Amino acid sequence: MAGSTFGNLFRITTWGESHGPALGVVVDGCPAGLSLDEEDIQMYLDRRKPGRSRITTSRSEADRVEILSGVFEGRATGSPISLLIKNTSQISRDYSDIASCYRPGHADYTFDQKYGFRDYRGGGRSSGRETAGRVAAGAIACKILRQLGIEVRAYTRSIGPVAIDPQRFDFQAILETRTAMPDREADDRAVAYMEDAIKRLDSVGGVMECQVTGVPAGIGDPVFCKLDALLAQAVLSIGAVKAVEIGDGTSVSARYGSENNDAFRMRDGHVVKVTNHAGGILGGISDGGDILLRAHVKPTPSIYAPQQTVDSSGHDVDIQIKGRHDPVIVPRAVVVLECMTAITLLDAMMANLCCRMDSLERFYKK
Repeated sequence: MAGSTFGNLFRITTWGESHGPALGVVVDGCPAGLSLDEEDIQMYLDRRKPGRSRITTSRSEADRVEILSGVFEGRATGSPISLLIKNTSQISRDYSDIASCYRPGHADYTFDQKYGFRDYRGGGRSSGRETAGRVAAGAIACKILRQLGIEVRAYTRSIGPVAIDPQRFDFQAILETRTAMPDREADDRAVAYMEDAIKRLDSVGGVMECQVTGVPAGIGDPVFCKLDALLAQAVLSIGAVKAVEIGDGTSVSARYGSENNDAFRMRDGHVVKVTNHAGGILGGISDGGDILLRAHVKPTPSIYAPQQTVDSSGHDVDIQIKGRHDPVIVPRAVVVLECMTAITLLDAMMANLCCRMDSLERFYKK
């Protein structure tokens, strides 16, 4: 199966299925000497793992990570880092009733058309559980970026019609609210909205947002490898994400250029922008401002209400999905957005080291 590897210099390959014995990731390109242990990674996996509240699936996975290679005496060796996460709470029989049916909103039909058969237990590789490997790899990328003075922080911007108020923005609340919202009042309203959907055997969608601070100007390439294009690819590769915005996103289409352009000024000998409508990227290259991106997430397709579909024999059927499913994907996907952003940015920064002659001379010329 192609499509399981992402990145060039900092490269990750995820593997495993939702109902297999384990899943994980191989990270190639981590610089030797990075201080790294399992707890550095576990803190990110804990934000993604299921079973933490009523608004997440009741599937209870410890999601404990094991480092199998690439780390010796607490430091990365420069060789591939292999990370293992065992599955311990599979209930595959929940899916036996739909083995021959295509669940609406899922990849069952498209997988069957591509490969001729599919793993119906939780969706196999199309399951959201695949993202555990991405998060494990992203934790490493985040640590490297943090040592370079760059912070990547994602959170829930809205769930259904309930949006955060920027005046109540609190980064600490991201780790403490049930929705990963940085607004405790909005969190209460969003939970009430979701609980109403649960009573109706339905699910809801929302919007995630990610801020990256400390990024220097000059990261990214023009034309096909624009930084915003790479970020869009990374974020759209996350299951259930249907749209990506950079900066002010779709709202710029209704503006005048005089309203949308970010003015440049000099402050303390540095070029700064008065506003940040562009979201920190101009011409596909970072401009030194904060990078801001949003991901729009569809409602969880696994709902308990009866639905119409067809089976693999071509018959119209009605199904009612069993199993344990998130009524909303957004709160657990926030850390996935954070990690995919970090992986993409780190890979672009590594590539940037060889784009100028003075950079090569500074490193190699004696």
